[in-house]
Amino acid sequence: MNFALNRRLFLQASTVAGGGFMLGFSLPADDAEAAAAAPEINAWIVIQPDDTIIVRVAHSEMGQGAFTALPMMVAEELNADWAKVKPEFINPTEHVQRNRVWGGTATVGSRAVRTSHEYLRKAGASAREMLIAAAAQQWKAPANEVRAEKSVLTHTPSGRTLSYGKVASAASRMPAPKDVVLKPHTEWTILGTPKNRVEIPDKVMGKPVFAIDVRLPDMLFAAIEHSPAFGGKLKRYHEKAVAKMPGVRAVVPLFDTAVAVVADSYFEASRALTVLPIEWDRGPNGNVNHADVLAFVKSGLTATDPLEGASEGDVVAAIAKGAKVIEAEYHAPFLSHVPMEPQNATARVTADLVEIWAPTQNIEATLNLAAKAAGVDIGKVKVHPVMAGGGFGRRGGQLEYVPEAVELSKRLGKPVQVIWSREEDIRQDYYRPISSAKFKAAFDAQNNPVAWDTRIAGQSIMSTVNPDALKKGTDLGFLVCFTDNPYDVPNRRVDFGMRNTHVPVGYWRSVNHSQNGYFRECFVDEMAEAAGMDPYQFRRKLLAKAPKQLACLDAAAKAAGWGRTLPAGVFQGIAQVDGYGSYVASVVEASVRPDGHPKVHRVVTAIDCGHVVNPDTVKAQTEGAVAWALSAALYGEITIKNGGVEQGNYHDYPMVKMAEMPAVEVVLVPSYDFWGGVGEPGAPPVTPALLNAMYKATGRRIRNLPIVKEAQPRSAD
Repeated sequence: MNFALNRRLFLQASTVAGGGFMLGFSLPADDAEAAAAAPEINAWIVIQPDDTIIVRVAHSEMGQGAFTALPMMVAEELNADWAKVKPEFINPTEHVQRNRVWGGTATVGSRAVRTSHEYLRKAGASAREMLIAAAAQQWKAPANEVRAEKSVLTHTPSGRTLSYGKVASAASRMPAPKDVVLKPHTEWTILGTPKNRVEIPDKVMGKPVFAIDVRLPDMLFAAIEHSPAFGGKLKRYHEKAVAKMPGVRAVVPLFDTAVAVVADSYFEASRALTVLPIEWDRGPNGNVNHADVLAFVKSGLTATDPLEGASEGDVVAAIAKGAKVIEAEYHAPFLSHVPMEPQNATARVTADLVEIWAPTQNIEATLNLAAKAAGVDIGKVKVHPVMAGGGFGRRGGQLEYVPEAVELSKRLGKPVQVIWSREEDIRQDYYRPISSAKFKAAFDAQNNPVAWDTRIAGQSIMSTVNPDALKKGTDLGFLVCFTDNPYDVPNRRVDFGMRNTHVPVGYWRSVNHSQNGYFRECFVDEMAEAAGMDPYQFRRKLLAKAPKQLACLDAAAKAAGWGRTLPAGVFQGIAQVDGYGSYVASVVEASVRPDGHPKVHRVVTAIDCGHVVNPDTVKAQTEGAVAWALSAALYGEITIKNGGVEQGNYHDYPMVKMAEMPAVEVVLVPSYDFWGGVGEPGAPPVTPALLNAMYKATGRRIRNLPIVKEAQPRSAD
């Protein structure tokens, strides 16, 4: 079978009369008509006569498993037959018009499960009681004689049964119960059990439609180039140079900062764009280079007027009296998101309707941006939610590609798909902030840590995304891992040297936990060495008052066999970081090659996310976080030249390759008393655990990332 050909035929066959397109795991046409006629039990649940249960999903699916996990929570309380459950994305316009009945749609901060579990489970429980009431009414029996199990209602005394589909219509007219009791986790039959992700088989066969796959009648394609320097403007371009190239329809300037070539195919558009003469005014930042940015950021470490983050005890006095004082300085670079599917959007703007297909982590934001760009009320906008080929925070709010597609469709009067090249995707990102940290710790005569002074310098995300959220000028989110430091040291101080550069920054998977976890956990190892203690035991001592962190640390150490005899040249490093409502610890086993680069043999990660919805998803997300963290630690760095980004593709912004991936073991240690996130918290402990292992191997501490730039060849001995 020619897979590429058959995928193409699938996409062509999916285009229907009038330009409609079945997208993102939507129902086939016949089923869609049945669903429209089927009763809505509540805003989340529609039950068809054939017993199919449609569960609406308000969060994005980017590969993290929300399209499966969220329906699992509804199905558990509904006592549904899981085989009959089918997810369906919400209609964003209807969401707003119904007063946001489906809750928040932003899929960021590992929030999909942890912020929606209560109302989703209540929706399922409420629907279950309505179905029971309808069956009881039909049987003229008390409701307490009716049992709901696996989509079947049973009258216990007589043994009579009805399927959910048979009473759904009557149930939809029943009053919703004012209060429902949710099951304890000990009674779960769906939640907590491994379930295959519902969209995976179709993804393997190329069936779900990602935004980049959308094809509409008469659709044009646009390749786009933005100012190479942040803050730059378009001066002029020479359209005649490409006007007669095959397929080219138009060259369009966009918002004074970009130029799009529109053609019959993306290949033709991108080929023309590469030869289009464009002149840019690089603007006020055109002479800024990476050394300038780095010096500016690091000046925040010595500023005499830092912003206060947190303070406990008297750090200055404790350091002055310390029997031993150690200091260290660490640095983390800008990082890009590089999702596999680059930024793209398709817009079809007509006199009556604006339609959008785009990969997004925020469905409602996409709706609002499209309406604003088109100059219409949101009631005239239809966003088609689709699968996204990765997100990692990039698609949470900065969705410039949506207005670009709308503007081009408006101007050309045809559907237009905008696709950013990989180079544009990397060079026009909102990056993980550059940052530095400076530490000082003091010990008493018995080698107990008595003071910990922390200065963080870097670029605040919040200062541009939501400046009103700054507390007395301080971005407390930038100081996580330190303002909430679980290690018991009596005197602590944390302050912030805010240094906002011209480079745009945004949320990156695990956000500030990523660099601050690395800073903190590497310095904890330095503290352990100064105290003459094993780094695992040193952490155990300081986490005595933090039981959940301690439990995860112990679980990881036990699973990894901390301290056991390892093959020659292999060493262990350990770290723990909590965040996004969850607790994670990692042990990395690594050796260092003669060229100074590490070989990671094994990573063991323990995670307590409270309740576990789908164990398979938790493990997969944690495994993916290891690859994510190793890529960033080993190779990740965005640098600036003449006001813009130097990197542009995988050759100069590489990822970990399959041959480099270690064995990964995930240990679930759920404590069942909270709902934590999973997508982001698995990454932060990996980098410091690796660096701590490398120190054992070489006796040299790496305090600047990426590792490949700092690693030095080992001596012959």
